[in-house]
Parts: sequence; C-alpha cells; structure tokens
Amino acid sequence: MQNRQNEIIIPENPVSHFLFTSTKSAAIWLIIRLYVGYSWITAGWKKIQSDSWTGDAAGGAIQGFVKGSLAKAAEGKDVTGWYAWFLENVVLPNAKVFGFFVAYGEVLVGLGLILGCLTGIAAFFGGLMNVSFLFAGTVSTNPLLFIFATWLVLAWKVAGWYGLDRWALSYLGTPWTRKPRDGVLPMNK
Repeated sequence: MQNRQNEIIIPENPVSHFLFTSTKSAAIWLIIRLYVGYSWITAGWKKIQSDSWTGDAAGGAIQGFVKGSLAKAAEGKDVTGWYAWFLENVVLPNAKVFGFFVAYGEVLVGLGLILGCLTGIAAFFGGLMNVSFLFAGTVSTNPLLFIFATWLVLAWKVAGWYGLDRWALSYLGTPWTRKPRDGVLPMNK
C-alpha cells in the first residue's frame, strides 16, 4: 500500500489486473461479447419482425407479458409488489412504446456488443433489461446474460479491444484523460 497525501492506494491484484485492465484478456471478452451480443440481436430482431411488438398490433406482446407478471404477483410468486405496481401503472398503459423500446433496445445492445462499440454502455443496458425481465418473473437465460453483462461492464476498458472501442475510446476519450480546453478542469474553476 502506498500513502499519497492522506490517500491510501491499494495495489490491484494480478487476476483483476489481467481481466479488467490488460489487453491480454481481450480474447476472453471477445468470446463473451459475441455470445451475449448474438443473444440480444437475435431476440430483438425477432421482436422487430413481429406485429405484436412493433407492427400493427404493437404493444400486444408487452401487454400479455405484463398481465402474466401481474398474475404471478397476485399469487405471491416471483414478482415483488413495487415492480408489479410499476408494470401495472407505467408499462401497461404505455405498452406500445415499451414494445418498441424493448425490441430496438435489444438490437442496439446486440450491435454494440458484437461490434465492440461503447461495450460497457451496451452491456449496462443489456444488464438493465435482464434485471427487468427477472423482476417480472422470467428466468430463461436472463441470470447468465446478467452475469456476463456485469462482467463486461467491469471490463469495459478491454472488452472492446477487438472491436470499435479500440479506436472509439481513444477518439472520445475518458473523463480522466480529456484535456480541458482552457487548461483548467471545470471542477477546479
């Protein structure tokens, strides 16, 4: 441990350094990224092509899903009260909008992960959808995809190395590497 001006710096262990900082682990993340991305893009594409998600009967699939979740909540199974309230009062009245959000969101998450573009952000939103489905009482592959999404978020610096992030993150910069325009960081003004 190092102490710099009342700050204690704890060195990173070799395993987390390898997994989350070293580009030597990028091949591992590429495999996980492609699996998760493929899962999202295929699920989303099926929804986009379905009338009950984005077509003439848009919102129908969401309504059926939400009604099933509300039935589980009424029986005291798998769906907590606060989430049932959210489904009934926010999602159900806006089922058509949520249908489009889910379908196109799944495709965008899949594309981001497959292309390795803003990988951490794509994985975060994929994980958010997984948790939403889990809260609604649907297990399926959601636990596994949520675990992988969480790992991809943690590995965001190297998970997209074999992808567009290799260049996008260099171009966009990160909050700790951006150069201020006037030489002064905004919080120091």
